[in-house]
Amino acid sequence: MTTSAAVLALEGGTPVRSRLLPYSRQTVDEEDIASVVAVLRGEWLTTGPAVERFERAFAAATGVREAVAVSNGTAALHAAMHAVGIGPGDEVILPPLTFAATSNAVLYQGGTPVFADVDAETLLLSPAQVRARLSRRTRAIVAVDYTGQPCDYQALRAIAGEAGIPLIADACHAVGGSYRGAPVGSLADLSTFSFHPVKHLTTGEGGMVTTNDGVLAAKLRIFRNHGITSDHRQRERTGTWHYEMVELGFNYRLSDLQCALGHSQLRKLPGWVSRRRAIAERYTDAFDCLPGLIPPKVRADCEPAWHLYVVRLELEQLRGGRAEVFRALRAENIGVNVHYPPVPWHPYYQRLGYARGNWPVAEAASERVLSLPIWPGMSDADVEDVVVAVEKVLSHYHR
Repeated sequence: MTTSAAVLALEGGTPVRSRLLPYSRQTVDEEDIASVVAVLRGEWLTTGPAVERFERAFAAATGVREAVAVSNGTAALHAAMHAVGIGPGDEVILPPLTFAATSNAVLYQGGTPVFADVDAETLLLSPAQVRARLSRRTRAIVAVDYTGQPCDYQALRAIAGEAGIPLIADACHAVGGSYRGAPVGSLADLSTFSFHPVKHLTTGEGGMVTTNDGVLAAKLRIFRNHGITSDHRQRERTGTWHYEMVELGFNYRLSDLQCALGHSQLRKLPGWVSRRRAIAERYTDAFDCLPGLIPPKVRADCEPAWHLYVVRLELEQLRGGRAEVFRALRAENIGVNVHYPPVPWHPYYQRLGYARGNWPVAEAASERVLSLPIWPGMSDADVEDVVVAVEKVLSHYHR
């Protein structure tokens, strides 16, 4: 007979938590607030010195010469596509298991996203599948560091080098991670980042592109500023009004207010990544032998940054589907989420002619994944609540 303690909240039992624990959220302290206030009291609210300070600090943290701040992670991806010259008729290879912004940026430039399947263990872009999708029209490869684990950059760089095309990293999940001792941000020709509130550090909304190529960095800076070669502060320094628009760009600038917040948050990044790793380790220890669930697989050559902790449900061992498990955990006040439906499954992409069934590994995984809460502000008690709730729900649904 089932005890009252094991009755799911979904079926009238007592939830594990009294309040919802979100899958992620920002952490903002008094130091962050003071940094923003200092800018408010200064002369420059945008195109000012706080932007340059944040860019220099981020470049140093990621081991590169150049970092270019932009208004969000999508802008970072779009700017990267522009910088490498993607245009109509060009193909860009990328994985289907990502957020739509990754491939949308290709479409913004008139290019064609070509989806290559993911590795069955890590759910990261498969180098073998990339090689199989190469064509005479391939102009770039985008590696997505899904959940915060770096891709196999040695293999992907070799493929890109042989094809004579750039490798771009969508590293929006992975700041603070490393691959073979090298920091994320330095692993591709261009690396893109997001500073949305659920990410490792936040500027409210914001993004960054890193590179060691000064020519690409100059293109990025012009593109983010309407295609104009100088910004207001640069003209103020030289005492001139003259400026030239040399190409069609966008207003993708990031303000000094946001950069001040990002710079302050960046100083805390190592400690926050360490906490994420500790939470991930506790989850893996708890779930490694839990029937009905597969913890994430991590390669030995990298250190993930753990933006997400994504488990896969072994549906063959469960009486319910992913939707039932999702609802049950939400009823226990555990804010699980799903990352992601395959991009080609979205109605817009279906209208473009992408047919289901071409990416069996990503498509099968997408119907089994659940993201568990993981963010540095979680207490040990929060983490244990997640463990208890997952064990409770999986035990209920196990065949």
